[in-house]
Amino acid sequence: MRIFVAGATGAIGSHLVRLLIQGGHIVIGMTHRPEHAKLVAALGARPAVASAFDEGEIRAAVLVARPDVIVHEMTDLKDATDLRHLDRTLASTNRLRSIGTDHLISAGRAARVQRFVAQSFCGWPYAPGGAAAKTEDDALMDDPPREMRATLEAIRHVEKAVTGLEDMEGVVLRYGALYGPGTGIFENALVDQIRQRRLPILGSGDGWWSFLHVEDAARATAIAVESGGARGVYNIVDDEPTPVRDWLPELALMLGARPPRHLPLWIGRLMAGDHLIHMMTSQRAGSNAKAKMDLPWQPSRPSWRLGFGEVIEGMLIKEAVA
Repeated sequence: MRIFVAGATGAIGSHLVRLLIQGGHIVIGMTHRPEHAKLVAALGARPAVASAFDEGEIRAAVLVARPDVIVHEMTDLKDATDLRHLDRTLASTNRLRSIGTDHLISAGRAARVQRFVAQSFCGWPYAPGGAAAKTEDDALMDDPPREMRATLEAIRHVEKAVTGLEDMEGVVLRYGALYGPGTGIFENALVDQIRQRRLPILGSGDGWWSFLHVEDAARATAIAVESGGARGVYNIVDDEPTPVRDWLPELALMLGARPPRHLPLWIGRLMAGDHLIHMMTSQRAGSNAKAKMDLPWQPSRPSWRLGFGEVIEGMLIKEAVA
């Protein structure tokens, strides 16, 4: 197949391009930076340079590529560890989820693309309450904290636009909290916060999280590209959803740090805001049962414990060499 990957040099996109080429596909990798065209070519794909916010550029790039499938992996996650100002941190990514999605869909229609695969997020968008691990049929939040509203609106936009397609097969992949090369969980700023005990557990720590190694995200995406019968929304997460009260202390232990402090909700609300209170105390994880059955897909790191340990071992080796 001919596959157009928008966001080909990103954390997931770069892994995905390699997997698709290994699978015998012709891959056209889009980047908005001309200087990154060489990176796309080095991955083995054909570069296409276009801005997601320029409908004409996107349409021209897709029409030249003549793809069977479009994959939307466009994000802008620099400084994404600044969770206190979530909507501001994700403002550019949210534009990519709204304007960028619309432009890609329009271009796909013009090129008569058969399948459209887009990334979304699994975790805090789910409505609180009920099961710790939600399914794709469970509702998202109706009234999110103020600092999450723009981001949730953008997530709803991409999911509604893609699953509502009638002239293409639409697939939405809700990735868990990503870790691994090129992702935010093990960026120096966040690791330093944990080591210095500046990332406390707020309140009960009963917020449930789902994690996902970036390579497992790419592999699930490659399967979704190739699976003609798959449509709709899929949670792409590991097998072990875990509350903050368990995973954050264990991560600190893995990093050789003292356990995180515990702060009462009223202090947490003053310091961090209602959106971080939600993440820490009431957010819900996702179940991957549907993805395992329909795609089918299995995470190579079934537990974040295994995956975190792998990443930290590599970090420690680099620190020792330096």
